[in-house]
Amino acid sequence: MHEIVKDYYGKQLQTSDDLKTSACCDASAMPAWLKPLLARVHPEVLARYYGCGLVCPQLLEGCRVLDMGSGSGRDVYALAQLVGKSGEVVGVDMTQEQLAVAEKYRAHHAEQFGYANVNFLEGYIEKLDTLNLEAGSFDVIVSNCVVNLSPDKDAVLRGVYRLLKNGGEFYFSDVYADRRVPEAVRDDPVLYGECLGGALYWNDFIRLAHRHGFADPRLVEDRPLEITDRKLAPRVGNLKFYSATYRLTKLDSLESACEDYGQAVIYLGSIPDHPHRFVLDKHHHIETGKVFPVCGNTWRMLHDTRFAPHFQFI
Repeated sequence: MHEIVKDYYGKQLQTSDDLKTSACCDASAMPAWLKPLLARVHPEVLARYYGCGLVCPQLLEGCRVLDMGSGSGRDVYALAQLVGKSGEVVGVDMTQEQLAVAEKYRAHHAEQFGYANVNFLEGYIEKLDTLNLEAGSFDVIVSNCVVNLSPDKDAVLRGVYRLLKNGGEFYFSDVYADRRVPEAVRDDPVLYGECLGGALYWNDFIRLAHRHGFADPRLVEDRPLEITDRKLAPRVGNLKFYSATYRLTKLDSLESACEDYGQAVIYLGSIPDHPHRFVLDKHHHIETGKVFPVCGNTWRMLHDTRFAPHFQFI
């Protein structure tokens, strides 16, 4: 499968217009506060990008971030502006053609931003332990429509957990199916390259996350996918696919289920670009200045992470 993906993203696709489904591209999903970041990214880097919107959690200044499957480097260069001079963004990709585009414009973006804070590594997201990356050294790991392309998702989640600091998070968009994907769809090279063949069934993903230490996966947002190519649509039959963003927090203190301990938080409105509310996930939109009851796990996700200074805890 690695060779299929390398060929599809390295040779067959030249721009995002060559994609046959909406799985990888969704400009409407990008928040307004992120769009100015892309205006400072080189046009060729933008054109060779095939991900789902822009995967970006709040409050990244000073963070060390890993982008798995960084491709042409679009997200890396956007994130580099948010982590700032004191932060760092590392991009990992297995496709040489994509990495060549990313590397080509490193000096351009360093001059544009006023600092150099990005690095790119060639490698497989299933083999992060071979890339000389220190365990527990990343505040945030992101990926953009990439995990579904991996033939060994257990290895991916295991590597992510190892590299995250305690209190760090894996914040990523990917494609999921409403049932287990049949073999005929999994083995179709185009469907696989379009992020459909390797999509996980929702519940299998939750089990996978639990198995590798992420006790309480949080769904941030999701949307149904449209198969726009008339030749591809019949091949997927009645399968329904969704693009979804999850956040997985690495905290040993999280419980296997949400429990009510009578706790609450007040968001102070102090996170840049988020003065009115803080969105933890699809079910936790916390308005500024209001008492917001939370379960024990949510309390820990805010109290024991980089978000703590921006909340009052009750």
